[in-house]
Parts: sequence; structure tokens; C-alpha cells
Amino acid sequence: MRIVVMMLLGIFLYASDATLEIVKSADNRPSIVIQDASVFGTEMTRQKFFRLVMGDLKVTAHFKVEDTYHRAEYDAMIDPMLKSYNYLLRYRFREGDQQRLYMDVRAFELPSGRAFYERSYRVANRARYPFLIHEAVIDFNDFLKMPSVRWMKRYVVFSEYVKPKRADIVIADYTLTYRKRLVSGGLNIFPKWADRGQKGIYFTKLGRRPVLYYYNIYTGEERKVATSDGMLVCSDVSRDGKRLLLTMAPGGQPDIYQYHLDTGMKERLTFYSGIDVSAQYIDGEKRIVFVSDRLGYPNIFASKIGSRGVQQMVFHGRNNNACSAHGKYIVYSSRETDNAFSSNTFNLYLISTQTDYIRRLTASGVNQFPKFSDDGESVIYLKHYASQSAIGIIRLNYNEGYLFPLKGRKIQSIDW
Repeated sequence: MRIVVMMLLGIFLYASDATLEIVKSADNRPSIVIQDASVFGTEMTRQKFFRLVMGDLKVTAHFKVEDTYHRAEYDAMIDPMLKSYNYLLRYRFREGDQQRLYMDVRAFELPSGRAFYERSYRVANRARYPFLIHEAVIDFNDFLKMPSVRWMKRYVVFSEYVKPKRADIVIADYTLTYRKRLVSGGLNIFPKWADRGQKGIYFTKLGRRPVLYYYNIYTGEERKVATSDGMLVCSDVSRDGKRLLLTMAPGGQPDIYQYHLDTGMKERLTFYSGIDVSAQYIDGEKRIVFVSDRLGYPNIFASKIGSRGVQQMVFHGRNNNACSAHGKYIVYSSRETDNAFSSNTFNLYLISTQTDYIRRLTASGVNQFPKFSDDGESVIYLKHYASQSAIGIIRLNYNEGYLFPLKGRKIQSIDW
């Protein structure tokens, strides 16, 4: 029952600090230097703004970003010392009335000094300033006709332990700088986005019986969807939002079910006497991939919907206990070591459902709960290494990875 325990309890991640991790960078990317011209905030606040602007530009994987903090007036002449870079991005935060916050952005082509780009943004709630920065970097990236990074402005939703037998549902930007608590009171776990537009989530509330709820993040509407004995987790939602993949255990052993929202019908998809959990749609939603102990240890399997035939997808490792799917690709977590008296290494791997392609994505630490971005080009995950914990982002097309500290938070599960 090890997988069931993991699904119910998750992994407690205690953070102290973590740093940006760059696996590989391309030499032909344009270089960029950043200048802060803000007239709002303390020195500490301005440093936070700068680190987030710098971090967003780095995470695009499209620029070689200068780390040094520079100050300048918004209309100042360009410092000749900066003309060795390709671009200068100058930004200014300024306050408005009623808690509004503005961000002005101006970009220069160096070494000519020509200003070629300018935009302004505003937000009514100053706590949402990270989304000002994300939107500014997205637009600048798009203006230069770089591959889209619009996933930056999507919410992350996660379950956070706050005390024994209590976990809250929280939404955040991908760096976890902005956070808003949605659901509190009781043990609320395994949040899953209900739609591509991120209007609502599904989550499980544990009590005498687990109950699956839907929650609208804009209206606060909450309604009961299903209940079951044993366990009840929503692991995936169809692209049209009409079907859910559920892990349920009405008879004691967990199996995979497909739940039809329009009729309330539950369709059992797996019939194994052991443990089947964490199903995801693959291959145009005609098949599912899931975790099972059919080999005597957790491994990744696939099955066609409507068929009892099962295909083994992974042929290495002795504990492959979590997976996420997008189209024809699967990312999964695999235990690499077997230490009885010390921590083990869990690395992430990427495979294709249609070829023998396999690629290792991480190299050290405990890397768990991978989730694809909506476009399938990035993976978010939880990393624990040397008493440090972080949210990780892997940019698959660029072979680059980045870490954002969790700062003491205990994350049970996460979705993007």
C-alpha cells in the first residue's frame, strides 16, 4: 500500500534556500542588461522587482541575462559601459491611487542606443505585481518573435499543509511570489485544474469519507461532485472538461475510473487486484497512462480506454511512482538508489508513447510530482536536495532548469 500512503500524504518539503540552476545555455542568444527606474517601494521591494524581472527573462531561455542590479532614471541617457550588450530593458514601477500599481517598460537596441519598444501595465491589487512582470516579459518576448512563454502568466494550484490534519488549497504565480488561499478548514488535498482557462479546480476533502469538490476560483462557488469509500482523487480532466479520471477504492484496492460529468456515470477502466493510481490521458485521450504495482513495485503502464490490455511503459528503476502526460509524452519520477538508512535519489525522465525515446531531466536530489505546462514545453516539479526545497521548472526544448525556493512551505501536491 506504499503508493496509496504517498497519494494520501504526499511528500513534506521543508525549505531553507535554493538557487537558480541552469543546466545548459545556448551561446547564440542575445544578451540583455536590466535597469531599474522605479519611483515606488523601498530598496528591499525594488530588489524583489529586479530579481523577478531578471528571473523571468532567464526562464524564457531566450536571453543571456546580466545579473548585476543597475539603477537609472527612466529618461536617462544610456551608459556607454552597457553598449557591449544586445539589449537594454529599462522598467519603472510607480504607484497610483486606490492601491493601483503601474509598470512602464522601455527597451533599447545596443550599441546604437535606439529605443524600439515601450509598453505600460497596471494592476489594481499591488499584491499581484508578479503578473505585471510576467505580462511585460511575455509581451517583450513576443515582440522579438521568440517562441511563446505565455505559460508564465498561468496560475499554479497546490495543497499546503498548515498544521496536523489541515491542508489548504492555494493558487500562485509560477514563482510562488504571489499567493492566494482559496480553500481552508480540514484536510484539502490533490487540487486539479478543471479547465484550460483555469476558472475552477477539483480537490479532495478528507473526512469520514473522501469527497471530491469543484471550486470556482472567481465566484467562490463550491459544489460536491462525487464521494467514495477508501480513496477518491481526480488525476486528470479531458480537454473538453466533460470527463474526469479518478482513482477510487470502493472495495479497498484503488482502481482507475472515468467519470462523466453530464450523467454522473462512473466507468471502471482498470481491474487489477492490486494498486492502480494517478491516471492521465494520452494519445488523443484514447488511452491512459497510470502507476501500478503489477510488477511488485510501482511502475508506469498504459491501457486503451475500453480494453483490459495493459502495456508496460518503463523498463528501468524499482520505484517509478509518479507521472504526468501531454500528448504523446510522459514525464515520470524514478528512484535511482536503494538506501535503507539515508535519503534516496529520485530523478525525472521523459519518454514517448510512440518510440523508445527516453531522456533524463534531473541529476540529483528527490524530484517528485512532475506536471507538464499547458503547451507541453515545460515541466514543473518539487525538488528536495541537501535540506533545501524548491519548485523546479524545466524548459524541455532548451535543456535548462530553474529552482524557486519554497521558504518553509510543506507542499502536498501541485498542478499547473
